[in-house]
This record gives sequence, structure tokens and C-alpha cells, in this order.
Amino acid sequence: MDRRTFIKGAVVGSITAGFASTASATGFYPQAVDQSLFENINRVKDPAKKTPLEKSHAPVITAPASVKAGEIFIVEVSIGEKLHGMSPAHWIQDIEFFVANEPAGRVELQPKGFLNPKVQFHVTLPANIAPGGKVTLVATQHCNLHGYWESRHDIQVG
Repeated sequence: MDRRTFIKGAVVGSITAGFASTASATGFYPQAVDQSLFENINRVKDPAKKTPLEKSHAPVITAPASVKAGEIFIVEVSIGEKLHGMSPAHWIQDIEFFVANEPAGRVELQPKGFLNPKVQFHVTLPANIAPGGKVTLVATQHCNLHGYWESRHDIQVG
């Protein structure tokens, strides 16, 4: 092997190694991941001034203001006011629903396909679940890039 061939091979190898290390350093996701979003439960801080992240990640609970005990009603949970799109690099892993801190439902979602995560739960509340006449509904979701989010909604039970 002559000197010129050796130098060309060394330069091409160095450039290739540089690209490989840069690709592995950036990781799989095309967006930067804010690790602080995974340290706590994320909630909307000021409902009057929601950030773009809060608008697209905080669960939105749609339910009647009051219900009769023993009657079925529908609770809809969507992810964000502006529905969160789903893609292989950025998706909602699951949606959980709680009634008065008791698990009431869970839906797991897949990163494939392009969905707008929105689910409905059919709920019946017994009279003894709300001794004060009020029940808190809680919805949570996990985003692979933006952590764990929670929203609450109070309803009257008569």
C-alpha cells in the first residue's frame, strides 16, 4: 500500500467515525428531551396562561358538572386542548382514569400509526362514593418525551 492510499483511507475512516459518534450522541429522538419533566407530576400551573407544552400534554377531562348516583354518564379524556399527535418518535404511552383516587380505567397506546389520543369512559357512581356530594375525577398520561401529566375535574353527585 502506498502512502497516498493509506492517508485517504485514514481520512475517510476518521470522518466516518466522527459521523457515527455524532449520531449516537444525539440519540434516537429528533427532539431534545427535557429530563426535568420526568422528575415530578406535571400539571397546568396557570389555567389562564397555559404554555404550549401544557396545551398539548395536560389531559382534558370532559364530564357533566353534576350527575345522579347510580346513573351512567360519559367521561371523555383527551390529551391536550390541541390534540397530541402520535408518531414513532413522540407518543402518549397510556391514559389512566381515576374516580376518587380509585383506578377506573387505563388505555395503552402504541407509537405506530398516527392517532389523536382521546378515550371515553362510561361511569356509574354509587351514592356512598361522595359523602360530601363531590367527587374528583383524575386523568393522567405518560408522554415518552415530556413525562407524566395529570389533570383533575370535580363533579357533584346527587
